[in-house]
Amino acid sequence: MYVAHLSLHDFRSYATAEVPLEPGATAFIGRNGQGKTNLVEAIDYLSRLSSHRVASDAPLVRAGADRALVRAAVVRDGREAVLEVEINPGKANRARVNRADLPRARELVGLVRTVVFAPDDLVLVKGDPSNRRAFLDDLLVLRAPRLAGVRQDYERVLRQRNSLLKTAGSARRGSSGSGDALATLGVWDAHLARTGAEILAERLRLVAELQPYVGNAYATVASNLGARPEEPRDEALVPEEPRDEASRRARRDDAGLEYQPSLEIGDVTDRATLTERLLEELERRRSDELDRGISLVGPHRDELLLTLGNGEPTQPRLPVRGYASHGESWSFALALRLASYDLVRADGDDPILILDDVFAELDSERRAQLAELVAGAEQVLVTAAVAADVPEKLAGTRFVVAGGEVTREP
Repeated sequence: MYVAHLSLHDFRSYATAEVPLEPGATAFIGRNGQGKTNLVEAIDYLSRLSSHRVASDAPLVRAGADRALVRAAVVRDGREAVLEVEINPGKANRARVNRADLPRARELVGLVRTVVFAPDDLVLVKGDPSNRRAFLDDLLVLRAPRLAGVRQDYERVLRQRNSLLKTAGSARRGSSGSGDALATLGVWDAHLARTGAEILAERLRLVAELQPYVGNAYATVASNLGARPEEPRDEALVPEEPRDEASRRARRDDAGLEYQPSLEIGDVTDRATLTERLLEELERRRSDELDRGISLVGPHRDELLLTLGNGEPTQPRLPVRGYASHGESWSFALALRLASYDLVRADGDDPILILDDVFAELDSERRAQLAELVAGAEQVLVTAAVAADVPEKLAGTRFVVAGGEVTREP
């Protein structure tokens, strides 16, 4: 899969832009503030209908304009389709495929797939649990676009239930009028348990599938092991074994993931039983929720624990947050994105890989190492402030971005 042409109208800093693209590596070079990241952000937006940089659509529309348009010719398995989305802040966005309107914009999700790595991804390791939950949910939707609807349904139910909890809690404290609100709350409990169980079951399955890819990717990055060109990429990600037991104990490159739900579920993973467990926990926590006016149970309260070995096989693993060095944290964030890319590839697809200004954060050895790992992607889009930051391995097509103009280098 690759984007053959990108068209922008009133998107970010661009009144208009037409950018022809090719498979392989493409780098956009330009000083900060010139608009290079806006180009890859637009492609990523087509994939997810959200930005990896901002939480709302309003900043995506050029100042003075009412709406923005992103259009891309996408080639998949030799067939080309033109995807476009009209971004209307405060209103419903509109999406089209080959000029035909889609009933809902979210039906565009998954027709082009991207994996983005950016400097802000350090929040996946050092930030709040919400960042890690969003990482899991974005990857879920990337692999199964129908889950975008489940995710939206859950968020809608959660807003309605929180509003009702506040109303019922206030009425209970006033000792009057709480009966109707409490009766209605049971209906929203059922909705939250049903949609929440589906998200929880999917997250549990995803973490189990993602774990070996994260472990291999982190070991490769943290151990300074480059991919061997004579081997397939997936095999190259498998770390070499230490030659002696002392070296094995001393290693801290065994990365792990542990999903921590907001309720006790044991080994349960099926949706029906999870629904029952959620309903039981909602009932048990009812008084606390009414006192606080918020939902205390559900996947919106879960955590994804990131861990590293501590060099001793018999000792507990250490949480990355609070124990890892800056370099280890950065390597873990990179491993999460590389693992996401490899997992989607294992599904039989080859997503577009976007490296947004990441090479400036790496030393020359890790730049070369990362380039070696991703060079086999069907399309890699790179942004950098200076050309020297882009490794030779990714020296494909280059564009200079300056003053609102995107110019291909000869």
